[in-house]
Amino acid sequence: MHRRFLIPATAALTAAALTACTAGKESAPALGAQPKPSSSASASLPAVAIELWHGFSAPAEVKAFEDAVAGFRQKFPQITVKLVKGVQDDQITQAVRGGKAPDVASSFTTDNVAQWCKSGTFQDLTPVIRQDGIDLSVLPEASRSYTEFDGRRCVMPLLADAYGLYYNKALMKGAQPPKTLSELTELTKKLTVRDADGTIKVAGFIPSFEYYENTASHLAPMVGAKWYNPDGTSAIGSDPAWKRLLQWQKELVDWYGYDKLDKFRKSLGQEWSADHPFYKGKVAMVLDGEWRNAMIANEAEDLEYGTAPLPVADDKPDLYGSGFTAGTVIGVPKGAKNPQAAWELVKYLTTDTAALVTLSNALRNVPTTKASLESPDLKKDANFQTFIDIFSHPRTSTMPSSVNSTFNQEAIQEFMHQWEKGSVKDIDAGLAGVDKRVNDKLKLSGG
Repeated sequence: MHRRFLIPATAALTAAALTACTAGKESAPALGAQPKPSSSASASLPAVAIELWHGFSAPAEVKAFEDAVAGFRQKFPQITVKLVKGVQDDQITQAVRGGKAPDVASSFTTDNVAQWCKSGTFQDLTPVIRQDGIDLSVLPEASRSYTEFDGRRCVMPLLADAYGLYYNKALMKGAQPPKTLSELTELTKKLTVRDADGTIKVAGFIPSFEYYENTASHLAPMVGAKWYNPDGTSAIGSDPAWKRLLQWQKELVDWYGYDKLDKFRKSLGQEWSADHPFYKGKVAMVLDGEWRNAMIANEAEDLEYGTAPLPVADDKPDLYGSGFTAGTVIGVPKGAKNPQAAWELVKYLTTDTAALVTLSNALRNVPTTKASLESPDLKKDANFQTFIDIFSHPRTSTMPSSVNSTFNQEAIQEFMHQWEKGSVKDIDAGLAGVDKRVNDKLKLSGG
């Protein structure tokens, strides 16, 4: 199954490598430079061998990709497709720089899209999208947003992640999932169980910014917080939604007691193991992605749980039902030896309903086109439907494309960690300091 790891430990190194990217050699033909086949593409494309690099590595994931590509092989029998598994972003970048790019490459994260588009590491797909008459309105606005930068669409969305609330039905005792932050606070206090000395035994909800999926990007949509101003500078210090999010979070942390909450958090099982605290009844409500449904089925099949959208700011009820989304992206790197065949594979995997449904059913991520979301062949129950609805919601948002996306997320996340510890005495000055870090980095990057 597809697991999202935002802001990985190697992200800073990858970003540095991207900044230095020379976008490969010029010997390979460019995408769109060749004339469109006069008859059907299936008959007109020559017999070639292409290579697709992807990040999946588990046997079930690799098989899912093979199954999805099988339909392409039937449509284009003259094109041989070799799949290479377990490839990370820095490997793609280095291959392009070294003139050894694959024909097609896929990434788990959207954090590098802006730099890839700007540097030309991935080729602009706009000409062939227009040439083939692809209607991008079949994709939600958020997916269109995270696959382009500064007028260049250099990748297409493959599968998507959406984030919502998981709740333990037994611990909830009939209570309905909260729709607002005040309701979340009230229910958290009601469901939390402590020993006589205040030691936490069961947490209603863990508000710590150091807990699993509680990152700035995932939480920002709950209050409608903006990352950037129209000119690309940071809006974190000027948008009051960020301050409100942090104040709500800190009040709940202080209710627990930071030390007691931190001790409890550190005692819990690993996020990617069968000892996850949500499985064990140690936490009643958690923020998580759609893939958790598949993990629960494999690791805690007897758990009675439900899913719902994340609660939102009390004064922004229109946000309820939306959330954060990102996802797997795929494109044609610069230097691809067979760009037209590569584009046909990208187009097939990202627009063919059967291919998307095959991948979604196997990996349990959200398919990205309207037809695939509505397909009767898509496996979905009420808990998975929640994430389809979140992904499709018009107010669902993503991390806006930026050449410094990883750095900017790290900057606010570092501040949030200091904030919840009580190390920040002036929140306004602190958020302004985050703005300065982000804007200084933007200047260094030529923004």
